[in-house]
Amino acid sequence: MSDRLAGKVAVVTGAGRGIGRAVATAFAAQQAALVLVDIAADITGVPYPMASTSQLDHTARMCRELGAPVLTAVADVRAAQDAERVAEQAVERFGRIDVLVNNAGVAGPSGKIVHEVTEDEWAVMMDVNLGGPWRMTKAVGAAMADRRGGSIVNIASTAGLVGYRNFAAYVASKHGLVGLTRAAALDYAPYRVRVNAVCPGSVRDAEATEGRMLAEIGRSIGIEPADHEAAFITQQPMNALVEAEDVAAAAVWLASDESRRATGSVISVDGGYSAR
Repeated sequence: MSDRLAGKVAVVTGAGRGIGRAVATAFAAQQAALVLVDIAADITGVPYPMASTSQLDHTARMCRELGAPVLTAVADVRAAQDAERVAEQAVERFGRIDVLVNNAGVAGPSGKIVHEVTEDEWAVMMDVNLGGPWRMTKAVGAAMADRRGGSIVNIASTAGLVGYRNFAAYVASKHGLVGLTRAAALDYAPYRVRVNAVCPGSVRDAEATEGRMLAEIGRSIGIEPADHEAAFITQQPMNALVEAEDVAAAAVWLASDESRRATGSVISVDGGYSAR
């Protein structure tokens, strides 16, 4: 354990599993106080289960075992009132918010050519992946600006940097999130509130984090679950998948004072995929 985030209060969305859990436990190990947020319910139109309340509670237990004070909140980032409630509860419990990690996101519905994507499929992708970070930023941005400090970390994707066949809605949502990052960074720069993005590549679905997004991406393009890791590895310049902990390490740096002059940055954690 270290103290790179000691004294900081961090809100992490999509904390029930996967990258969100890895970020939460990495922050806990660095002595942050945590507000862990997840919808903990399925979303109509998304073809796979969301994290459960038990998974969110498990993330919270892991963080408490590392010594972190933790508040959990079941909330839907598609609802402005939920985003505002999370911010209010965080301030009520801890007095302020220093860090926001916008991690909540969905990878499906995908696997279709552009003209086959329905209005509802497009809408749910945009509402979660782009609207969610915007709403959460709105909910905490004014208070951070008033305090003249804060760090917002958006978990985007290599899909925010390059195109992928049959993933138009996902690609558009993540490109939008990169654009939101850069615009918000300029808006908040005079207030010393930093806004940056991390763009993971193919992240392994590890047992410890209960991740499943890579498997779902593979399923949407017809790759069997047993074969999806091997299939994705063939596309990686470093011949290895990214680990959720690799993404979390970048988020820790961006949340810490070590990155105090970094804003509007888009950091790839993709084993060289987007460098090709």
